[in-house]
Amino acid sequence: MSATLELHRLAMPLVRPFRTSKGEETVRDVLVASWTGADGVTGWAESAADPEPTYFPEYIDGVRLTIERVLLPLLAEASAEPLTSAALRAAFAEVPGNPLARGLLETAVLDAELRRHGMPMADFLGSLRRPIRVGVSVGIPGDVDTLLSWVGGYLQDGYRRVKLKIQPGWDLEPVRAVRQAFGDELPLQVDANQAYTPADIPLLSRLDEFGLVLIEQPFARHELLGHAKLAARRGTPVCLDESVLSLDDAMTAIRLGAADVINIKPSRVGGYLTSRQIHDVCLANGVPVFCGGTLETAVGRAANLALAALPGFTLPGDISATSRYYAADIGPAFELDAEGCLTAPSGPGNGVEVDRDAVEEFTVESTTFTI
Repeated sequence: MSATLELHRLAMPLVRPFRTSKGEETVRDVLVASWTGADGVTGWAESAADPEPTYFPEYIDGVRLTIERVLLPLLAEASAEPLTSAALRAAFAEVPGNPLARGLLETAVLDAELRRHGMPMADFLGSLRRPIRVGVSVGIPGDVDTLLSWVGGYLQDGYRRVKLKIQPGWDLEPVRAVRQAFGDELPLQVDANQAYTPADIPLLSRLDEFGLVLIEQPFARHELLGHAKLAARRGTPVCLDESVLSLDDAMTAIRLGAADVINIKPSRVGGYLTSRQIHDVCLANGVPVFCGGTLETAVGRAANLALAALPGFTLPGDISATSRYYAADIGPAFELDAEGCLTAPSGPGNGVEVDRDAVEEFTVESTTFTI
């Protein structure tokens, strides 16, 4: 095989600090990959890995090490030229776990494959050609007044759904304030990022009075029975995020009754092919899904929009406009239309023409592998 993989670690300044129950970011530390085959066609992908294993078991240094020491040697033995996503999946079939590492390579190879054939990712996935309603995820500010100012600004920007990050001590009061300020018609949901325990079910039950769309990942990712207990109340619908790292995880959660809704983050589950499988299982079982976000650059944002056009994505996703997070990006900006929607690019692959000068500007560390 004759191919080149480049891994770029970028430092992307955020337009506003983003705080959750897990910490605060002012600069997004993000890993992107480019895969160039012997024919010179390049595909791009983005990882949701963080600098530390905060949300997911994998993290940036671990992803890079897994790619270098485990995955690339397996690809070196593959005979396909140029490499296809199907051949890559076959080569990685015996690798347990590591969805972020596997998904990063798979998505880069898939993007190159689709560009080679002139096919948009939305068409490959079987998505509908339509604008996607998107929501906005609001971090935890210093006080309620600031929160109301932020939410009001996002609604003026055109967002049609608001998600509030919550944590113990920052839950009932801010949710009540937003509901009172902006009315019962605002689609409002909350995301705890695993900050509570099943012992907090009485507290979380008090959120029912606010008519929320859902409560996302209140408990630790392994607490499926706790989530099932909360969901069994038939109050605010329960959404799983960090609990779903694979298709098997999604199927188990559905069987246990632990998920009224599932947030599909493609990088977290191992790429867009697995994301489509999870979507199909959820659709068959009547479980709504939405596409989660991890403050993506243009590369991840475009691919997420292609996925979110599948029919089971009936809830607005956390994709958001570029300007929600970045003043400058590594590709064209995505901005809301008059209806508060975004649309996947129509070009081949993810449809984004990556600005290599911008990649170089934001890169703090880069590694090149020849396979």
